[in-house]
Amino acid sequence: MTAVRLHDKEDIRVEEVDVPDIGDEELLVRVSSGFICGTDLRMFKHGHASAGDGKSVTLGHELAGTIASVGRSVSGYREEMRVTVDPNMGCGVCDMCVGGNTQLCPELKAIGIHLDGGFAEYVRIPRAAVLQGNVAVLPDSVSFEEAALVEPLSCVLNAAERCYTQPGDVVLVIGAGPIGIMHGKIHRMLGAGRILIHDLSESRLQMCRSLEPDFETVGPDKLREAVAEATGGQGVDVCITAAPSPEAQAEALELMAVNGRLMLFGGLPKDRQIVSMNNNLIHYRQIVVTGTTRQNLRQYRACLDLIAKRTISVGDLITHRYALSEAATAFENAGSQVGLKLGFSAGG
Repeated sequence: MTAVRLHDKEDIRVEEVDVPDIGDEELLVRVSSGFICGTDLRMFKHGHASAGDGKSVTLGHELAGTIASVGRSVSGYREEMRVTVDPNMGCGVCDMCVGGNTQLCPELKAIGIHLDGGFAEYVRIPRAAVLQGNVAVLPDSVSFEEAALVEPLSCVLNAAERCYTQPGDVVLVIGAGPIGIMHGKIHRMLGAGRILIHDLSESRLQMCRSLEPDFETVGPDKLREAVAEATGGQGVDVCITAAPSPEAQAEALELMAVNGRLMLFGGLPKDRQIVSMNNNLIHYRQIVVTGTTRQNLRQYRACLDLIAKRTISVGDLITHRYALSEAATAFENAGSQVGLKLGFSAGG
């Protein structure tokens, strides 16, 4: 089969590899759709422990497809079922796993990061993923492409649950990429009164306006003015930094209202992790500063349900589709912020 494999920093190759063998408690999924994520781009740009020194890994953790083969000890699944897969697996016995947060397990393994992923014609679903409930059967109303986007949407839902958005809140999202727009969609569902989306890229803001005309887009050098106008000078109730920018995090704190909630969603590069912030603002305005990573299985299933019921749309974020053989072009365009969600069709 064809697979897109990371061999080292900035070394991605389209290769012919064996179709994975599966064990008695595993599944084999024929991949129909997979999308490039910021994590894939970071692994490509900076390298990863799963690749290099003779090691390589098939990328792709946003995926959906059809079950091609079922291990003989697996129950509840059958061949030709349409499924999507939460990529994160915990050990199953630590406090995080027992508490329902397998994504925070210190022994975390993820499909497409530590284990071969979905940028291939087939992907093996390990025993832990099958037993922990990572494999979700798709309703007929959900396409493979929509299903592959359950994973990023559920990361956004995890963050939103810690923002405690109230009806009428003014919400600011810094970053108008696909994740930033997803944040806006979720907070609108939660009752936000106004949603401001800020980005340095006019093309990204234009795409946001075309998709979500009720979001208020804000370009460079206009953020403070826009926040003051939207809030009567009080500051925003909720801010999400959906961009890997220390400067954005520092500025966001200054734009918060009393009792505001600041969500540091976008991770920072290793060489820019230390951020200088006026912590007196946190003290005197009673601001809650928090962050999240990945998602739990409850949130993953909830987002599949939101998509199935058309409460949240995600298909409109898809702008580019590629064959696996076009991986180099796909990664180049994704890294250059061409479009929004860029994905693969394994059979293309």
